[in-house]
Amino acid sequence: MTIRSVCVYCGSSPGKDTAYLQAARALGEEIARRGLTLVYGGSIVGLMGEVARTALEGGSRVIGVIPKALAEQEIAFLELCELEQVDSMHARKARMAELADGFISLPGGFGTFEEFFEVLTWSQLGLHAKPSGLLNIAGYYDHLLAFLRHTVSQGFVHPAHLDMLMVCEQPVELLDRLNAYDPPPGDKAAWVRAMNKLAGSKGDGNPG
Repeated sequence: MTIRSVCVYCGSSPGKDTAYLQAARALGEEIARRGLTLVYGGSIVGLMGEVARTALEGGSRVIGVIPKALAEQEIAFLELCELEQVDSMHARKARMAELADGFISLPGGFGTFEEFFEVLTWSQLGLHAKPSGLLNIAGYYDHLLAFLRHTVSQGFVHPAHLDMLMVCEQPVELLDRLNAYDPPPGDKAAWVRAMNKLAGSKGDGNPG
């Protein structure tokens, strides 16, 4: 698929490692170099502000989406091309997902995790076919990736669904992979039905 707009999830803090800010700048520069639209959470601070500022400086169209209640707390970036203020976090996530052709997560905290895993889950369920990727800067997501492999080994995530998640250390590589993304066949509902059928056959004494 062709990516024309990318949603970036990341922290409203810069983090402790300077590599995180450097990566945010590099991602913003690459988004601008490719002429992509950046969609993000609308804040001027932390990694959020850095990726937006850099993309703007490079000539990108930058769209921020922020809940009205957080506009002051997160310090909204008023100089964006477009800043949409919405009524809730739910509306924010839905709007960002609507505007984007793909999703990238830089380092961040609980909000970043929630936003990113929601769109990845929607992809797993077949609600959209948009690609999702992690920029694993300075090994930030190493422990999370180990846990996700554990979920596969324990039978809670299908290997094909984990394979939908792209992980790279460089923005250029990740954006290239998002552009080349081919969603896997089938859907989560079919997989759930198959697992339930298998569990039922084992539970009633029939050979599984």
